[in-house]
Amino acid sequence: MRADLIIRDAEPKDTATVLRLIRALAEYEKLEHEVVATEDLVREALFGTKPKAQGLICEIADKPVGFAIWFYSFSTFLARPGIYLEDLFVEPEARGQGVGAAVFRHLAKRAVAENCGRFEWAVLNWNEPAIKFYERMGSSPMTEWHVRRLSGESLKALAA
Repeated sequence: MRADLIIRDAEPKDTATVLRLIRALAEYEKLEHEVVATEDLVREALFGTKPKAQGLICEIADKPVGFAIWFYSFSTFLARPGIYLEDLFVEPEARGQGVGAAVFRHLAKRAVAENCGRFEWAVLNWNEPAIKFYERMGSSPMTEWHVRRLSGESLKALAA
């Protein structure tokens, strides 16, 4: 890990940076068309009166080069919280310098310190570089589980 790497909690002043990195992640994942986030929405989600998620900013030489968005989940079987990593993104020029591994260590330490029962995330099945990285971190795939989602019109229809 680089000596000049800093991982810190995101602050309201980071809202524009977080949104820029969300868009960069979406471009990498070929999902730009799905981004509807705005600075106002990001600010409310991360720093509003009832934050729904937490953010980390990764900096090298005082320049933001990555971010992570995470939140607490809960396991009924363990009766303990967990950490769910929603997104991790490192700018291409900062990859291979230990930024992603440092974020994983940071969140793993937090999970252990807070007596969490697990640390989880999802990965797109075509993202081989990320899958290999996660394997190096010691993770194992949850092959017996399939992620399901309700969103958009399907979510609204069910809620009606």
